[in-house]
Amino acid sequence: MALVEPIPSARTLTALEPEPGHAALATPTLLPALDYLADLIDRVHHAHQRVRLTTLTLSEGFLTGALVDALVEAARRGVDVCVQADTFTYRDSAAALLPSRTPTRGRIAAQTLAWRIRAAGGTFTWLGHERGSLFKGRTHTKLTVVDDAVYAFGGVNLDDRGVTNVDFMLRFDDAALAEALATVHEDIRSVNTSRRPESIAVPHLHGEVLIDRGGAGDSIIYRRALELVEQAEEVTLVSQYCPTGELGRAVKARPHRMFFNRPGQASLLNKALIATSMLATRTSTSYAHPDYLHAKVILARMPDGTRTAITGSHNFVWRGVEYGTREIALLTHHEESVDAIERFVDSEVHRRGSAT
Repeated sequence: MALVEPIPSARTLTALEPEPGHAALATPTLLPALDYLADLIDRVHHAHQRVRLTTLTLSEGFLTGALVDALVEAARRGVDVCVQADTFTYRDSAAALLPSRTPTRGRIAAQTLAWRIRAAGGTFTWLGHERGSLFKGRTHTKLTVVDDAVYAFGGVNLDDRGVTNVDFMLRFDDAALAEALATVHEDIRSVNTSRRPESIAVPHLHGEVLIDRGGAGDSIIYRRALELVEQAEEVTLVSQYCPTGELGRAVKARPHRMFFNRPGQASLLNKALIATSMLATRTSTSYAHPDYLHAKVILARMPDGTRTAITGSHNFVWRGVEYGTREIALLTHHEESVDAIERFVDSEVHRRGSAT
């Protein structure tokens, strides 16, 4: 199957190839979670034109409060700050049972955060809905654009737990990619309460940017991952969850390493998800470190010796595809990028967290 599909909405999302005579896209910098937070705060403090932030969760925690302060300060000095976070940020067991206007600790904290950014002149949008299933209609995408810098294709959530998980983000200093992902940010806001459009692939110099836009049962990231694994000679899969569906079976069918959290490492709900998935798929994990694993990447070695990676926000589980979760990922065969991801997996996931 070909690794390029037609691109809907080409009016706004175009191929990320350099123009003739322009330098090739620079190699991204891989930033572990806490380094990402520090780097992002510094960039926001020095922003001149725009900040575009999309995340599942955002909070004013002990660690992440400095980021919210930086966003407020940037908006006050005239930077165009636009933040959007999913209502998952403040949904808890109490919020799920109480009317939407009933104040809870999470709702009050979230309202205060949004008010601070709006009062400073920024824009803040809540994505998704409070009522109904906890997992349906979620925006799981993580991306930030600060002027011409991009942070994306990793799994870091912007709360104190999220920035202390075993996770990373990639930073690109590239104007074309920044413009494209600023458009993705706007697209997420526009489809938040409308129909569920098709997922898309945007050609990139080193592969493809893959965008799941919320259509139930439609995930180009999952499809690309399945295509890649079926063609691979050897696979390493890293996720917070046990992979499920056809992709999970395809990984098990060839030489592989699989790293995901043990049930005892997870919260009550995630513990049940991991345990039932492991039982249903008869899959075990090689990850044994106590730090919670939150990175999401597939590394594939092909029969000709080349390597490809898919890295982003997708957990490689079929249930998320069924629910229509919004996600973003990068499929890349760029050697230096794959090297950086492999080094992270080797040092942060395998060597310090292997059961073998």
